[in-house]
Amino acid sequence: MARFPSYLAFAAVAVATVAGLAVQPKVTGVAPTADTVIIAGAVGLHWEDVDREQTPNLWRLAETGSIGSLSARSAHRPTCPADGWVTLGAGNWAAGRLDHQVPVEPEPEQPASTEPCPPLEVTVEPAHAAGAYLQAQEELVEYNQWGLPWGAVPGALAGSVGCTVAIGEGAALAGARSYGRVDRYHPSLPRDPAEAARLLGEYCELVIIDLGTVSGTGAARAAAARRVDDALARVLAARPPGSLLLTTGVADLDGSSRLQVAVADAPGLPRGWLSSATTGRTGYLQLVDVAPTVLAALDRPPPELVFAGNPIDSRPGRPTDLSGPVAELAAADERGQQVRTVSIWFLAGLTALELALFAAAVPLLRDPDRDDPNRRPQPPGGPRFWQLVRQVGPMVLVGAALAIPAALVVSWLPWWRAEAAAGGVFALLSLVVLAVASLLAVRSPLFRRTLGLVGASAGVAAAAVAVDLATGSWLQFNGVIGYLAQDGGRYAGISEPGLGVLIAGTMLVAACLAEQAPRRRRPLVMVAVGAVGVVLAGSPYLGADVGGAVALAVGVCVAAALSTGGWVTAGRVAWATGLGLAVVVAVAVVDLQRPVEQRAGLGSMLNQLAEGTAGYGLQRVSLANVSAFVSSPLTVLAIGAGGFLWFALLRPWGGLRRLFGVHPALRAGLAGAVVASLLGGVLIGAALNVAGAAAAVGVPLLTLTSLRLRRRSAQRVARTAEPLAPTRA
Repeated sequence: MARFPSYLAFAAVAVATVAGLAVQPKVTGVAPTADTVIIAGAVGLHWEDVDREQTPNLWRLAETGSIGSLSARSAHRPTCPADGWVTLGAGNWAAGRLDHQVPVEPEPEQPASTEPCPPLEVTVEPAHAAGAYLQAQEELVEYNQWGLPWGAVPGALAGSVGCTVAIGEGAALAGARSYGRVDRYHPSLPRDPAEAARLLGEYCELVIIDLGTVSGTGAARAAAARRVDDALARVLAARPPGSLLLTTGVADLDGSSRLQVAVADAPGLPRGWLSSATTGRTGYLQLVDVAPTVLAALDRPPPELVFAGNPIDSRPGRPTDLSGPVAELAAADERGQQVRTVSIWFLAGLTALELALFAAAVPLLRDPDRDDPNRRPQPPGGPRFWQLVRQVGPMVLVGAALAIPAALVVSWLPWWRAEAAAGGVFALLSLVVLAVASLLAVRSPLFRRTLGLVGASAGVAAAAVAVDLATGSWLQFNGVIGYLAQDGGRYAGISEPGLGVLIAGTMLVAACLAEQAPRRRRPLVMVAVGAVGVVLAGSPYLGADVGGAVALAVGVCVAAALSTGGWVTAGRVAWATGLGLAVVVAVAVVDLQRPVEQRAGLGSMLNQLAEGTAGYGLQRVSLANVSAFVSSPLTVLAIGAGGFLWFALLRPWGGLRRLFGVHPALRAGLAGAVVASLLGGVLIGAALNVAGAAAAVGVPLLTLTSLRLRRRSAQRVARTAEPLAPTRA
């Protein structure tokens, strides 16, 4: 009975955590409906090509319709024209060529290939009744179905409607059925307005048109954009009334991953921003969203193989003047190009800096009294050098722990507008933020207390991520510490480095607070603080990462079981495992009650396991883990930090064991952070990226506290070893 209040508090925290993870935001957009859908696609059409004078038809269409930026992600990176057209017709990430290596999941830190794409070559054979046939279609379907991890079926869109008209070679790739038949095919849009109107409105409910290609630079690119606009003018003139017109970019030619134009216009569709449940970000959608949109607008049932995308909708809030939104979308694309390069250099520099700090800390840990001028022999560099190291070292270690949060804060400034000097401007701003934050931390009264130093620094790191999540995660979106819209992987919520920072900050803050509580109340403090982090990571309104939330919940349970000190017993493991499983099962049950398109990762995985189709998802996660492991600098940081912990800090001379003996809750927090970061990386396909970001925050702080503890212990030993002063009789 004495423990009943604690059990009741545990249950209340678990219920509140499940409620925070289960609540879904309501969709407020307007979905388009029509009797005929026209998809007008162009290769390489970006928002910087849209101009009131150069492309007047596209400009007028964007003024009356809804607009957004489209990520042309496919099975290959970058998406070449054949890949883009086949992906459009498959409604899933597909490949349009058979002579390509097996792709891997694209990562924000992995730069795209800069090699130009091959030209689009499609062999269209005439067939009966004005139709056509693609001989290589069946082989392409087999390659995508069995040779790639996405399970895409080229032709799934055409097979879900009654009849399809394809105009142009690219449209033939998108409009062919899975066995190669194109219902009606025309090499180009007829010049005769009456014939064009009959082709677009009288034959089929779905029309796919290849408007052409926009490539090159300067005047050549402007001329190509005008040709595409002229073709769109003929489509607008022949468009049947009451139809839905989707004008989109499809792919790129120069080997880069760029955001494409997306415009939707239909009767009853208000002027606004395009979005979809795939991205969860207003103004952004993916190429795989086009096929589900067509079926939803025509009120057709989806195919047996579920599309990777979701129907688009129009959301309010777009200004009446189109100049501002177009400039905003073009600037977002430009920012992504700058951020990709700077992100690689920042993570590589952070890894090198922290590994150098760990190496420099080893001699100080082994000999904590190096700056004593009275000791013999004198250490290399002299006592003044080591005194300087001891004065500057704490500030540098605190700065290293706050490097990722500082980069997150700098993303609020438009540093990327410096173009060629963008990297230098970002580095300068980051150093200024770090210097100010480190100086404030060192001058703070909390710096004199061991737990105050760790808890305050970790709390600042976690607070930076939490504030960004609460305000829409705009600092992580297209940020150096975040994800890029061009990659088509994530558009809202928490990033992989952000999850690592949140895990480390939450667990260390929980440990420091639990250490202040009575011994019996420490597990409750751990669970209460950890529940806040779980909700931040997994709530659809905030982090929207169910895998990360599950991993953090497991880490919190491990930390709660160890927070009172002592050995790990079977009873502790049992109740910690039971509490974690209860939260995970409750979240899964609530998630399964939602419609399929609204389910989070956990509910979708359980549904796929029940249907026997989970193999594609497991294969994608495995490939993503392999890609993240070999391509990210955070992998090196995670391995280096783990080696430093094991071979230095946890040695008898490292100081961390003594620190854990004095503060057992800190040991529990570290154990929970290690478990959560490793498990979270595996679940979300990030390998050691999450653990590397967590180590970047936690290990420098533990190093600093270990150095201070070793220094104070050496001073106490020296005082007790001094001979007593002579006394008078």
